[in-house]
Amino acid sequence: MSLSAGAGAATVSITVRNADGSPLTDGVVLIDSTAAGRPVPHGPYVMEQKQIAFQPHVLIVPVGAQVAFPNRDLVRHHVYSFSKAKRFDLKLYGREDQRSIVFDTPGVVALGCNIHDTMSGFVIVTATPFYARTDTAGRVTIAGVPAGPVTVRLWSPSVRAAGNTLSQAATVPAAGYATTLTIRR
Repeated sequence: MSLSAGAGAATVSITVRNADGSPLTDGVVLIDSTAAGRPVPHGPYVMEQKQIAFQPHVLIVPVGAQVAFPNRDLVRHHVYSFSKAKRFDLKLYGREDQRSIVFDTPGVVALGCNIHDTMSGFVIVTATPFYARTDTAGRVTIAGVPAGPVTVRLWSPSVRAAGNTLSQAATVPAAGYATTLTIRR
């Protein structure tokens, strides 16, 4: 996500590595700053069911976002979550049908399908406007972060910590901030 840079705003670049040095793909980096406002949902936000999988596997949305769950498969799906941040149950629906859910509480929402046990996905609902998903090289770049003290949070199912999240304090200088985070096992 990119925001317009205001006075005292900086660009944060983070590379995330697994313990073996390989890049972490689909990790979620969130930057909490007391100088930041609330994120504004712009959308559209879409979590497709396609090729018997949730696509994207990880979707980040701001609090209050409405997410569409279109079925692009020839088979029917029954999408659900028992997560604390959002519990829901989208009963059986077929190809090109769509259901939507509003995500109003920050947190991790694990998704499943009652018909296809191998399907899993995540909606990360955030109250910070500074977030990004790591690319295939394990990198994120987040613009417009207020200079000053922040907390950098990293979420991934491969993180072996409470809530699959690691946190670290940092100070973002006005000139920008770059670091590499390595997940230790």
